Amino acid sequence: MRHIEILETVFDPCQIQKNYQQKSMQGKTGYGATASFIGTMRDFNEGDDVAVMELEHYPEMTEKQLNTIIDIAEDKWPVQNTLIVHRVGEILPGEPIMLVVVWSAHRAAAFDACRYLMEELKHRAPFWKKETLVQGDQRWVEKNTDGHE
Repeated sequence: MRHIEILETVFDPCQIQKNYQQKSMQGKTGYGATASFIGTMRDFNEGDDVAVMELEHYPEMTEKQLNTIIDIAEDKWPVQNTLIVHRVGEILPGEPIMLVVVWSAHRAAAFDACRYLMEELKHRAPFWKKETLVQGDQRWVEKNTDGHE
């Protein structure tokens, strides 16, 4: 099972995870591990203070790419369920940008698959970021930070 959702409004990652788990895992008792990652917008990047970020995407391309990375994760690990939620539009510092959750029978698979999905999402999913700095300048973000450093 999997669910992908792209939102244009602020969301509560913990509530979304709870609601999704209650609906999709109802009656299922084979999962022993749930690993989740919440990405939040920070107020700095590349040494500058950031006031707001605008995230753009191409819906069909984004959904296709997210499904592809979930397919790969399911081939590598015994994943039972996956949830990916991602924001687009105007995002302010402190607001959640993404939620990645993986359910599996064991913690190693849940952790590894969650990390893989989050890193691949950051590098392969077609999201374009434009930052507005505190002093008013705007710039496109050319690369994401390396999650392995």
